[in-house]
Amino acid sequence: MPMPGTDAERWLRRFRPNASAHVRLVCFPHAGGSASFYRPVAMAHAAADVVVLQYPGRQDRRHEPLVRSVAEYVARIGPILEQERPLPTVYFGHSMGAVLAFETALALADTPAAPRAIVASGRRAPATHRNERVHLRDDEGLLDELRKLNGTQADLLGDEEIVRMALPAVRSDYRVIETYQAVPDSTVDCPINVLVGDDDPKTTVAEADRWREHSTAAFCLRTFPGGHFYLAEHQAEVNAELAAMLSAVSKGAAIR
Repeated sequence: MPMPGTDAERWLRRFRPNASAHVRLVCFPHAGGSASFYRPVAMAHAAADVVVLQYPGRQDRRHEPLVRSVAEYVARIGPILEQERPLPTVYFGHSMGAVLAFETALALADTPAAPRAIVASGRRAPATHRNERVHLRDDEGLLDELRKLNGTQADLLGDEEIVRMALPAVRSDYRVIETYQAVPDSTVDCPINVLVGDDDPKTTVAEADRWREHSTAAFCLRTFPGGHFYLAEHQAEVNAELAAMLSAVSKGAAIR
């Protein structure tokens, strides 16, 4: 276990530690999101080593400098994951987290830390592009975006102190993902399973389907009723998808 205050301890959170686990799930939060968003996931997979990333600039890391690009996120996350005890691993990322999961997998390809599978949620494929500039809006415009996506509880958005603390990280992460450009034709050699809401304003089903272009292995797309944060209403189904993936990678079984 990392000593208190180490870089690994700041970045990695284990809400239900399991030192005897034979499989690992690494969770990558969305733009502006924090590790606590994935607490229900961690509690639902007690047999796995569930590791949740905590990005700088939020919650207990709110006084740390913000990360400015996808490349910087990967450069900081990759070496930390490489230091973990090698286990068959699944990456699970929602929205911006899906891109970070994919790019981290690319960076760690051909290393013992490379994931055996990726679950990409609520994000269009890296091959797609939209000219989005939410990060350039004023604070009220940014809050309007959060309300539209239903990613933050209305009572929290009405709390001025919480909003003031959260907005810098939200804006910075929106800049990170809105200025991201994938390397053309980049692929991983592990399966990618994609989950998306059928009414997501940030990702159409067609855009989500293009994730198939980024894997040389198996691909699967599943749609759910709902918008960008469909997974809040379909936790049981999402956890079932993750459980099946974790079981397959732990056994070395083919993923279809």
